[in-house]
Amino acid sequence: MLKFSVVIPCYHDEEKLANLLAQLCSLPCKPYEIIVVDAANSDACAQICIQFQVWRIVSEPCRGQQLRIAATQATGDVLWFLHADAQLSTDPLAAMANALAQGALGGYFRFRFAAPRDWPAWILEPAIALRCRFGVPYGDQGIFIVRSIYHQIGGHAPWPLFEEVPLVRAVRQAGKFVPLAEPIFVDSRCWQRDGWWQRTWHNRCLALNFARGVAPQQLASRYHSKKDA
Repeated sequence: MLKFSVVIPCYHDEEKLANLLAQLCSLPCKPYEIIVVDAANSDACAQICIQFQVWRIVSEPCRGQQLRIAATQATGDVLWFLHADAQLSTDPLAAMANALAQGALGGYFRFRFAAPRDWPAWILEPAIALRCRFGVPYGDQGIFIVRSIYHQIGGHAPWPLFEEVPLVRAVRQAGKFVPLAEPIFVDSRCWQRDGWWQRTWHNRCLALNFARGVAPQQLASRYHSKKDA
């Protein structure tokens, strides 16, 4: 049986983190270990980690660095990176294990919006799936990768945004990086609040600017100002 190390970066996401940890603890097959990387050094986060008996590491508030630090501490066969607001499918560990047994080095889950859903979700979800086939799936899709391969190709970039881009490109060059049919449900509240098309356009502008060479640190300030507005 493969041992899965779950890595969850957290920054003032305590309520969402508690919901995710409850989901993980109720899965038919339990992860080998769960590592929460707390970038806020929050007492509330510490208490939640004690409650669910998971490993907590304190880090600076930079998602790429958070993920890299946890990956160096993890001891499982496979690293599974989750955002704190993720909502899981019924048996995600079995889906990942099946893909890895068929020769994949890693992969990602199908993007689906969590409820409440509006009609634009039905257009955006297949568009995101198409983008992921030809571009890069982002961290909210539950990227997983064999731990030895992760370290071999250099891991996440130490950036606050788009930190998964070099990782995904490198693992695709090394072998099979596959999309799973099983979904991960992504919190839709930002899209509900900002407008489905406005939020999508904002995200695409960030990605286009990143492709043009704008520094991730500069783009992160725009992303978080929009996210927290």
